[in-house]
Order: sequence, then structure tokens, then C-alpha cells
Amino acid sequence: MTERLKLRPKLGQHFLVDASYRRRIVAALDLRAEDLVVEIGPGRGAMTELLAERAGRIVAIELDKALAEQLRQKVEAGPRIEVLQADFLTVDLAGLCRRHGAERCFVFGNLPYYITSPIIHHLFAFRDCIRAMALLVQLEVAERLAAVPGTRAYGYFSVLTQLLSYRRIVMGVPAGAFSPPPRVRSALVEFRMREAARAGLLVTQQEVDGFLQFVKRCFEQKRKSLLNNLAGLYSRRRLELEFDRLSLAHSLRAEQLPLEDLVRLYRGIAGLTEF
Repeated sequence: MTERLKLRPKLGQHFLVDASYRRRIVAALDLRAEDLVVEIGPGRGAMTELLAERAGRIVAIELDKALAEQLRQKVEAGPRIEVLQADFLTVDLAGLCRRHGAERCFVFGNLPYYITSPIIHHLFAFRDCIRAMALLVQLEVAERLAAVPGTRAYGYFSVLTQLLSYRRIVMGVPAGAFSPPPRVRSALVEFRMREAARAGLLVTQQEVDGFLQFVKRCFEQKRKSLLNNLAGLYSRRRLELEFDRLSLAHSLRAEQLPLEDLVRLYRGIAGLTEF
């Protein structure tokens, strides 16, 4: 019984214990020898050491105080690995990059399922100082992140990640690769951040926050038509005129609209009222 309690994860953690999957994941990452890697939730450090073999420096951010201290002791002979005991949601990634003299960083994380959404929002808030990311998440979440228009999984997160990154599901990871095994499958999702100056974001940097608030409203109630979801913000008559101008059916649902059309709609009606 005591041993079971020792192995029980804190904070929703499921440790990746399958050595073959650890090696496959690290081999699949777009890591560079000069990279500063920020690892979210390193746990016992199995991935930390593998990441350190391919990258320049590692900053492992662990919330659990006991695990952070154990990891410090484990890697104390490795000067390129820094362990921070902190809540990742409070970490200033831009400041972290400046402290290490890095323009941008690479982020890797095996994310606890219950806090995936806040972490992804936090990461994209620091998109300008992130070159790329690879996140292990619940398979259902991975499918939403990488979904395309016209599918049930397509929603706000799909638009957010498509707008600001190139994303793809790299591989599935079975529950048995973790200890304790979760009740769901997981997947590794890769994100390469779009750079406004080079990749040409569909909206300007100044428009991003307003556009994403607009998209959130579009998908607020997925069973409702897009027109009905927006009717609380704008005059229905003016919305209908804009839909007609863009040749959009009044019965259209948000999940049917590709990113480009969402941007066109936003641009057409953003001036009707303030959020």
C-alpha cells in the first residue's frame, strides 16, 4: 500500500515511462544544438536528460517541490540543465529567454490533462519568444488542436493554433506508456510558430486578441448557427447584410468556416460594435 502511495502522481501527472516512446519522441523533435529548451513538468527527469543530449540548454519547470528537488540532485553534474520549482502559468518566458541570451526557445511538455487549456493559452501569449513547441496531450485535445473545418473537432482551439502556428499530430502514445496509465490515449502535437514578418499572419498583431475573442464567440454554442451566436453582439439585420455580402448562408455554423473566411467576416463586422 505504501509503495502505491509513493507512485501515485500529484497534480494529475502521468509519467512517460516507456523508454522506446521517449526515444521516439525526442528523435521526432525539431531540436537544434543551440536551442534553449523549456520543459514543462519534467517530473522525474527521464525526458530532461534525453533533451539535454540534443539541445544547448534546458530549463525544466516543475511545480511539485519534492520532484523539483529530486531532479536538481539528479542533474547536478549537468551544468546545462536548470531546474525551476515554479507554476508554469506564472513564468515569464520572454524574461527567461533574455536571462539565457536566447532570442527564442523550444518548448516541450507532457501536460497534465486538467490544465492543458490554460497552459496552451499561456504559451501562445508568449509566441514571439517561442520558435517551436511539442506537447504531449490527451488525444481528443490533440485532434481539436489540429482539426480542419467541417469536422466535429474543429473549434476555437483549432483556429487559435492555425492562426499562430503550423501544427500537426506527430504520433499517438498509448496509455500503457505512462505510469500510472491514464484512461485515455495521448498524442504528441508539434507547433512551429508563425512569424508575422515572414509568414504573414492573416490578421495583424494588433488584431490578434480582438479576432480571437470574436472566434470564441463564434463557437460559443456549436449547435447554434454562426448568425445566432453573433446576434448578441451585433444588430441581426446588419449581420444578415454582412453575411449576404460575403455570400455566407444564414444557417452556416462556425465549424464550417475556414480561417480565411472567419477573418473576412471579422474584418467586415468588427467595426459594428466594440467587444
